[in-house]
Amino acid sequence: MDDYRDIDPVIGTLGEFDDVVRELHARGIKVIVDIVPNHSSDRHERFRAALAAGPGSAERERYHFRDGRGENGEEPPSDWQSFLGGSAWERVPDGQWYLHLFTPQQPDWNWANPEVRADFLRTLRFWGDRGVDGFRVDVAMTVTKDLREPLPPWSEIVTGLAAITGRAASSASSFAEGHHPLFDRDDVQTGYAEWRELFDSYDPPLFAVAEAVAEPHRRLRNASRESFDLLAAPWDAESFGKVISQELDLTASSTWVLSNHDVERHASRYAPDSARAVGLMRARAATLLTLALPGSAYLYQGEELGLPQVTDLPREVWQDPVALRSDAAIPSRDGCRVPLPWTSQAPYFGFSSSASHLPQPAWFGEYSIEAEHDDPGSTLNLYRAALRIRKSFAATEDFAWIDAGPDALAFRRDGMVSVTNFGTAPIKRPNGTVLLSSQPLPDEATLPPDTTAWLTGPGKSGGS
Repeated sequence: MDDYRDIDPVIGTLGEFDDVVRELHARGIKVIVDIVPNHSSDRHERFRAALAAGPGSAERERYHFRDGRGENGEEPPSDWQSFLGGSAWERVPDGQWYLHLFTPQQPDWNWANPEVRADFLRTLRFWGDRGVDGFRVDVAMTVTKDLREPLPPWSEIVTGLAAITGRAASSASSFAEGHHPLFDRDDVQTGYAEWRELFDSYDPPLFAVAEAVAEPHRRLRNASRESFDLLAAPWDAESFGKVISQELDLTASSTWVLSNHDVERHASRYAPDSARAVGLMRARAATLLTLALPGSAYLYQGEELGLPQVTDLPREVWQDPVALRSDAAIPSRDGCRVPLPWTSQAPYFGFSSSASHLPQPAWFGEYSIEAEHDDPGSTLNLYRAALRIRKSFAATEDFAWIDAGPDALAFRRDGMVSVTNFGTAPIKRPNGTVLLSSQPLPDEATLPPDTTAWLTGPGKSGGS
C-alpha cells in the first residue's frame, strides 16, 4: 500500500505483471487484484505529505488526524482499540494523533474526502486498463466512519460490533442499524456505487468481491462478497445446516469459504485433539459439501492439497503483525500462509531456489503437488474431480433439503444429491449412482462418518 499503482519490487515489475495477465488470459484464466480502501501504508506519499504539512492542512484531511485529550494533548482522542490490539491512535511529533483500525503502519483513509474517493477511482481504472478482470476489496465494510465529537467509548463500539456481526444477539447496541461509527455504515454504499459505475463502463464489466463482515441482510449490494459464516461453524450438521439455510434464504447468489489467509486451515480446524487424519477426512467432506451448493466457492491456496496448519513456526520468522504484538486480540495467521510445496524436495519444495519469507516444515513434501499429482486418492485429485463434475451441475440455483437424519445434511441440486455424514456411525445413503465421495465407500448402501458423497438423482445422468 505504499503505491497503489505499482508492483512491490520483491514480487516483480509492472511489465512482468502485464506478461502474467496476458499469459493467464490466453489460458482462459481471469485475474483479480487485491485493493485496500480502508488504509494506506505509512510510507504512502500522501501520508508522508500529511505528516509534513501539519495540523489543519488539506493533506491531513485525507486521513483522520485529531488533537489529543489532556492538558497538552498527551492522551489519545478516545479509548478506541485497534482490531489487532493496542490503541487505535498513534501520536505524531507535532502532537496530533491519527486513526489506525489495524496497525500503526496502516493509517485509515478519510473517505469523506472527495480527493480520496477520486484517487481510488483513478487506481481502479489504472488496473482495469491493464486488463485485470476484477478486484477483491479488503475489509470493505470499514471505509466510512463517523468521527464527530464526542467520540463514543470503546465499550459502546464493541457492543455495536457484536450486534452487527451477530456474535452477541442479546447485546443491545446504542447505534441504529447502519450508523455504527466505524463498521458497516449505510454510507459505505455510496462510495461503492461509484466503483460499480466505473466497473460497468468496461466491456465486459469488471468484477468485485468484498471482504465484508456483517449480518447477512446488510452485506454489500454493489459487489459479491465472501460469506465467512462457515469459517466459524464447528463440525456438526446443525451448525452447517443453519449457516447454509440462512445464506440461501437471504441472498440470490451465495458464496462459500472454508479457509482463507486469516484463519486456521480447515484440515486442522476440524481435527479433534490434533488428529491430522480425522481433520483431513472432515476437510475433504466439507469441501464436497460446499462445492455442491448453489453459488460461488472460494478455495484458499493449499487446501486443494489437504494442507494442515503449520503450528511450530519459530518466533524469529513470524511476519504477521498480529503475532508481533503482545496485546493482539487475535492469534497469529502465519501458519496458514506458509508457501506451498510444489515438489517433494526439501528444503524449499520447488517454491523457490532460496529461503522464502516463511520456512516450510519437513513434512510438507508428502503434501506436495508432485506427490499428489498421480495419486488417484489424493486430495488434489479429489478437488480436480469435484470441479469437473461441478461444472455440469452448477447451472441453476435449484436447491431442496432431503431428510437424512440428525447427524447428516443432504440436498438435491439440478438432479444431483449431496449427502454428508457428520456423525460417528455409518448412515444409510440416498438412492443413486455414486459420482464422487470424499472417502472410499465400504458398500452399496451406507455412508461412513466424516464423509460426503455425490449421487445422481432424477433427471441427471451425471458428469465425469
